[in-house]
Amino acid sequence: MKILRWLDNYLELTVSVFLISLMAILIFLQVIMRYVMHNSLSWSEELARYAFVWLIYIAISYGSKLMKHIKIDAGLSIFPKKSRPYIVILGDVLFLFFALYIVYTGSKYTMMQIRLHKTSAALGIPMEYITFAPVAGFVLVMIRQIQTLFFRFGRLAKGDE
Repeated sequence: MKILRWLDNYLELTVSVFLISLMAILIFLQVIMRYVMHNSLSWSEELARYAFVWLIYIAISYGSKLMKHIKIDAGLSIFPKKSRPYIVILGDVLFLFFALYIVYTGSKYTMMQIRLHKTSAALGIPMEYITFAPVAGFVLVMIRQIQTLFFRFGRLAKGDE
């Protein structure tokens, strides 16, 4: 139970901090190798790029957890005050369905990469590990959106805005 609570509170943040730190170290190392050692690493830029891809999708989930995904607050103000909570819930439900669509299509694409046995150019990493990033990120988004919907329905039941 303690592990699940820790994962719920810190999973995306921990992974994001690790990935951004890895990217910074790799890019710094590449700069040092190029300008100080007059040599470059063939793999560092590719690994930094793939860390960035994973960072993006994990950060989308973190934004979902904080309920900070893209929305237009100014557009919400055109609706009557009593209907605004329902409009926000509708937006959360639509985002949940979008996440489900990304998981579905991303899974199909990842399965295709597995069948094709493609690898990255410099590192030779199987491409399914890279194309799985949207799937993993949006599965987390789906979990966070369900949590958000429970939170919003709970507030609605209490009469909070």
